Amino acid sequence: MLIVMDKKATPQEIEAVVTAIESKGYTARSIPGGERVSIGVLNNEGPVDASLFMGLPGVKDAIPVTRPYKLVSREVHPEDTIVDVGGISIGNGHLTIIAGPCAIESEAQALTIAKHVRHAGAQLFRGGAFKPRTSPYSFQGLGEEGLKILAQVRETTGMPVVTEVMDFETFDLVEEYADIIQIGTRNMQNFSLLRRAGRSHKPILLKRGMAATIEEWLMAAEYILEGGNAQVILCERGVRTFVHHSRNTLDLSAVPVVLKESHLPIIVDPSHAAGRRDQVIPLSRASIAVAAHGLMVEVHHDPGNALSDGAQSLYPQQFEELCDQIKKIFNILGNNVDRCEAPISIAE
Repeated sequence: MLIVMDKKATPQEIEAVVTAIESKGYTARSIPGGERVSIGVLNNEGPVDASLFMGLPGVKDAIPVTRPYKLVSREVHPEDTIVDVGGISIGNGHLTIIAGPCAIESEAQALTIAKHVRHAGAQLFRGGAFKPRTSPYSFQGLGEEGLKILAQVRETTGMPVVTEVMDFETFDLVEEYADIIQIGTRNMQNFSLLRRAGRSHKPILLKRGMAATIEEWLMAAEYILEGGNAQVILCERGVRTFVHHSRNTLDLSAVPVVLKESHLPIIVDPSHAAGRRDQVIPLSRASIAVAAHGLMVEVHHDPGNALSDGAQSLYPQQFEELCDQIKKIFNILGNNVDRCEAPISIAE
């Protein structure tokens, strides 16, 4: 249930409602809005009697919440959430581009790619320091050394950095270096990791599991918001199907469904969906056409020698073409905030 307070409700009246909710054995979560405060009633096993709260001073309405994902739902939070990362906005009205290699291989490699993607229009840099790989013999990432290189990228280019956390044990370390912490597809339902993310002060980029329904994905986000961290960005990255023409099947229908169901921003990772370089730009165009808030794209200056996912990584020139094309689509759709920045010069 959502308790909607009157615009003129005092802090004392709001606190009295919180106390009343908690006295019934429920959890109260204040949700500030543009003009008024709402209070979510959580941890109820069945319907909540609205009459328990309607007579309290300052209460305007009590609205049943029908979705199992409460804090993630637009029923509880109708306004779009916009996540701010170092002055870069991710969410409604903004086109946000995250780009970089699948894995950090060296300082020279990371800085070379970072300067290319920043020049082309990316606002954030991605790169894996800890890599979940299907084979135990594949490159697993540089670990803390890779995190230090990401910090050097941020210092040199000014771009905030995104990197994946693999497990509970390394969360503190990743949190120390990253501006956005990614929870990958294989960990979407790692509930101890989700709860730790809920206690983080950093934004969380939550990828959809490779066989997860949209409800399961949103429920995973609910774990993070329930823990107190409302800075969640959803990322559609393709689901596993029977096809062989691509690595995964990009579920673009998920974007409008999530936009309708949830206030959280949603971006698309066309690289992992495609698995093949020639599909990344068309899928990127389609993603912006269905109103995704941005993209996360893999780029490498020498993909033939990349230690991870070279086949799906764009060359820098291809990434420039991608940025130019999606910017035009974004503007055609009527968005008046241009976040795909014009090329700039960066000192070597």
